[in-house]
Amino acid sequence: MEKLHIVFFDHNDRTALLPLSYTRPVSSLRVGIETIEDKWMRLLKADSRAWYTADYLQELFPYSSTSNTILINGSIIPDEELAQALLAVEPGCGLYADSELIAFKTTELTRSELEQILASGPGGVRTEADSIARLKHCWDVFLLNGEEICADYHRMTARRVSAPLSGTNLLLGPAIDVFLEEGVVAEGATFNTTDGPIYLGKGAKVMEGAMIRGPFAMCEKSVVKMGARIYGGSTFGPHSKVGGEVSNVVFQGYSNKGHEGYLGNAVLGEWCNLGADSNNSNLKNNYGLIKAWCYADKPRYIDTGLQFCGLIMGDHSKCGINTMFNTATVVGVSANIYGPGFPSKFIPSYTWGAVEQNYTYKFEKAMETAELVMARRSLDLSAEEKRMLQKVFELSAPFRKWEKSS
Repeated sequence: MEKLHIVFFDHNDRTALLPLSYTRPVSSLRVGIETIEDKWMRLLKADSRAWYTADYLQELFPYSSTSNTILINGSIIPDEELAQALLAVEPGCGLYADSELIAFKTTELTRSELEQILASGPGGVRTEADSIARLKHCWDVFLLNGEEICADYHRMTARRVSAPLSGTNLLLGPAIDVFLEEGVVAEGATFNTTDGPIYLGKGAKVMEGAMIRGPFAMCEKSVVKMGARIYGGSTFGPHSKVGGEVSNVVFQGYSNKGHEGYLGNAVLGEWCNLGADSNNSNLKNNYGLIKAWCYADKPRYIDTGLQFCGLIMGDHSKCGINTMFNTATVVGVSANIYGPGFPSKFIPSYTWGAVEQNYTYKFEKAMETAELVMARRSLDLSAEEKRMLQKVFELSAPFRKWEKSS
């Protein structure tokens, strides 16, 4: 059988998913246990992948296609039914939902040929899919996360045997809904699967006194600190460290909230760090619906339709101790936030300060910090990543209004 190649394309939803999509294709966002593209790869049993995304991201996420290629909108979150519907589509035809292109089958295409197809549609027979899950805004990541943990859990653990859970732990709820990969260390913790499953990735560590409610997932070599209180709908991506009180939060990976403080209904990118006793509000005092910053169209605050929405933070951003984030605060890439009082609800990328006064975080200094942070995980900041982050610095300059008068 000919090997299957998937190209994940960014389309209309990418801008609305900034700042999370500043540094990655939309398909590389983690929702549930796996990223969107990992879900598709698993469901379609694909052999290789590539990306059609913003020009400045293509060096890190290159484009390619083969004679047996499926092109998939990276904002679409798959399930078994959608995957089977796509496999049934004939070559040269498209799969649509509400007349919007989800995916299509094709042969080898150049990047320019793909652009033409995205502009006009693939032609051929149109197949309409039933209702689908997708990311339209950053807050959709935490809104869909609990459901996606459950779906991923059943796909990833089917017909597999969990590593044993130590008897020093307290388990409430069905034992079948806890799965430990190889090398998990968990002692003296409480796990509650009454409302959903709990997945502990390879080499993960749960320290004593932690209390965790499902649905919950922690990925490879993540750590839950002593006495942490973790509520359902939360995912800790690989190599993250989390303590304090957390509810319905997604850490994309390599990020830390190691101390006390509340974080709820939030999404953090990679290489973020929250200082001790930092908190976010996720509910307005008047219990009203929340507005949040959106980069799409004319960038502005838009109605989310939500009563609960916390912090959205792009990659490489940090905050000092005791930082107090307003409801639905959106923080860009490589921001360094500190100072008394509440920061603005929109903090542009490469902001230094963000409370009493704003300054621009000099790019060279930001890269020095990124290199030090990544070195702690025995990783290097590559030249390609630096070029990508330099482009984000340039693209985000119009939002740093103070630069014009400084």
